[in-house]
Amino acid sequence: MIKSGSGSVATRGYAPEGKDTGLVKPKGTSRIRAHEGIDTIPLRARKPEWLKVRSPGGANYLRLKQMMRSESLHTVCEEAGCPNIGECWEAGTATFMILGDVCTRACKYCGVAHGMPTELDLDEPRRVADTCAAMELEHVVITSVNRDELADGGAGIYAETIRQIRDRLPDCSVEVLIPDFKGDEDALATVLDARPAILGHNLETVDRLHPDVRPGGRYWRSISFLGASKKIAPDILTKTGIILGMGEEPHEIRQAMQDLREASVDILTLGQYLRPSPQHIPVARWVTPAEFAEWKRVGEQELGFRHVESGPLVRSSYHAKEQAREVEAGGPGRITDVLEADIPAPAEIRPELNQRMPNLVQIEVRERSGRN
Repeated sequence: MIKSGSGSVATRGYAPEGKDTGLVKPKGTSRIRAHEGIDTIPLRARKPEWLKVRSPGGANYLRLKQMMRSESLHTVCEEAGCPNIGECWEAGTATFMILGDVCTRACKYCGVAHGMPTELDLDEPRRVADTCAAMELEHVVITSVNRDELADGGAGIYAETIRQIRDRLPDCSVEVLIPDFKGDEDALATVLDARPAILGHNLETVDRLHPDVRPGGRYWRSISFLGASKKIAPDILTKTGIILGMGEEPHEIRQAMQDLREASVDILTLGQYLRPSPQHIPVARWVTPAEFAEWKRVGEQELGFRHVESGPLVRSSYHAKEQAREVEAGGPGRITDVLEADIPAPAEIRPELNQRMPNLVQIEVRERSGRN
């Protein structure tokens, strides 16, 4: 059962827990073309020793969890099942997930629930800033679900969240991990005008796998979006992440890294794919720590990334504070204009089509502007 504005409704979609900001829909098939003819890893298979972590439950973890619930906030740490949640929360750091807990896109690897959002919480930036102040954070990461039904994709809420955190904590650096806003450069500029320390947007996978595992996005749109960030604000660090173990080949990983350097991306994270549920694509292989170490060497020494964070348990915000303090931004690259903004992704929500064919998507957004 899923909670919505009209009460609890039955759903056949994937959701880690009951969702209160939208109607959950199915993510679709867990089968992709890249896995044909290969032996994927069963969901219940024993994980390698290097992927085993302690279950969270320390005092600081429990305190932060209670704080998030009391302010009706979401974290990607919880929603996406991050394996580092115990380590990071015990250290007093967390990645806030704004704009609700239901995503308009159905990425085949992602643990966040997919469906149609029903609320837009205009008071959320204040509550995030209040929580950051209560935690006395030195660095905060803000990410979100995709909100493709909004005209600006939620860029305005991102910008207001950055500003409110800065007002409360002037010395706190703010990192954002944004959607592609369907290639809208004006939306990108809205976020950059608020001056985050790091502008992140994840490529997630290689070109060949992109249409199957990330059907709401486009490979070159994501890369060029990061390049456009350098054109608008060259002094702001850019960052992206690639998940390994979904069926990519070594030469494809190298090519994706080279493509990202064409957009002058500063920071790259590489981590192991972990399957959230049977509704998600299977793991194709376990990537060894030695291979991750080699990709770090390739990225930094051969391709010129300012920093590569590479390891089985690495996620986008892992060691983010250190990156914000120690890495210097490079200038613009060869790619500085957004590509494929006018080409819909395989499963992209397009409001202009939804108006003509209303049965495709049904969205009723309610704005919440008061305190809870």
